[in-house]
Amino acid sequence: MTIKETMDNALKLAGQTKCVEISQGALKRVPNIFREYFPGEKAIVVTDLNTWTAAGEALYNIMNAAGIECLKYVIEERSFHAEMKYVDLIQGILKQENAIALAVGSGVINDLCKLAAYRLGKKYICVASAASADGYSASGSAIIFEGAKQTFKCDAPLVIIGDVDVLRGAPAHLTVAGYGDLAAKVTCGAEWMIADLFGTEPINDVVWHVIHDKLPELLADAQGIADRTPEALEKLFAGLTISGVAMQIANGDTRPLSCAEHLYGHILDMTNHEFNGRHPLHGYQVAIGSLTMCAFFDELYKYDLTKIDVEKCVAAWPTLEQEQNRAKEMFKNFPVPNLGYEMITKKWQPKEEIRRQLTLVKENWPEFKKKLQNQTYTFEKMYNLFSTAGAPTDPSQIGVSREKLRKDTDMVQLFRWRINLFDLAKRAGIYDQLLDGVFGKGGRWEIK
Repeated sequence: MTIKETMDNALKLAGQTKCVEISQGALKRVPNIFREYFPGEKAIVVTDLNTWTAAGEALYNIMNAAGIECLKYVIEERSFHAEMKYVDLIQGILKQENAIALAVGSGVINDLCKLAAYRLGKKYICVASAASADGYSASGSAIIFEGAKQTFKCDAPLVIIGDVDVLRGAPAHLTVAGYGDLAAKVTCGAEWMIADLFGTEPINDVVWHVIHDKLPELLADAQGIADRTPEALEKLFAGLTISGVAMQIANGDTRPLSCAEHLYGHILDMTNHEFNGRHPLHGYQVAIGSLTMCAFFDELYKYDLTKIDVEKCVAAWPTLEQEQNRAKEMFKNFPVPNLGYEMITKKWQPKEEIRRQLTLVKENWPEFKKKLQNQTYTFEKMYNLFSTAGAPTDPSQIGVSREKLRKDTDMVQLFRWRINLFDLAKRAGIYDQLLDGVFGKGGRWEIK
């Protein structure tokens, strides 16, 4: 099956996004597509200062030249996050003008318009300015609300436009960020396999195949990403879009697209982390998170989990109160101090369930380990792909010390209720050893 066939089949199952146009010169097709899906409606191009220059102004002129009434709204702040105040602002403008949003931008603009349109019961068109993230087609918006980055369930865009000429004109670091976001599906897929084994979040076979059947092919051309060839950018944008469509098929569940590797980035966002005066790109954060998880999986494979002393592990398993107290202490200075407490309260399981899960691991480890290894990339392989593409390959490149990354790892384990690699390690009594293997002497992120 070709990538296009994979996309077409996914769209048939998705239900929300009906049209994806990825081609050179695709901007010129927007008026006809707009008339097809929004006959007689008024449009408004929503951009920021950068995306207005990249594609917003051109689209605004194309729409008006085609005889479609089209307004514009430009967010004029130089640096901003996807915060709820901007959702409210855009929602008010869409309501006042009774217009269909043409969201021209990357992750932030799209997330803002997505939630604003959804709250008004409207559909909208996403016009990508860069192949920078998988959120274009996702049925949800990642918005900072009350200090926490949260995913709000809402419909994906009805139409997605990826003009390859526009994508090629985007700053190289945005394309590299998209590559980092796509690569995250490697380790998050492996963590989904752990959750599936435990029975907490069973794998949806349809969603799995939509994402993973073509993932190795989509990641293979790291040199093409560095060179920004049309072929590589078309594949990258298709892969990012397919990932988001898979989330639609999964009814908005983010499990197929993210796990621990994304949480490192969420911590940085929620603590307003800056490097060289700017917030590191989501895809850069995720790239370091993915490399870190590759290192942890490499360490995991060194253990023979058929030798787990299940009863010893069960006896050492902490009570819910102990875990809640640990979370309170760890998050006491975090912008959302109750987050760890709330998540571990949802995630904690009694000893009988831990015994069952560890028994499954012990009895199935040789075969399960082989499946995990077939899914994951070694640290060296992922490092080489990122290095070739131009993605960050050391946490210092996003302004994070290895000491901070080590500290953040403890928070990652408690940050979200869903099962991740660290939960397996905690159950098996090898969590501290895994961290020593990555951050200790000779480790991939050795702290010197």
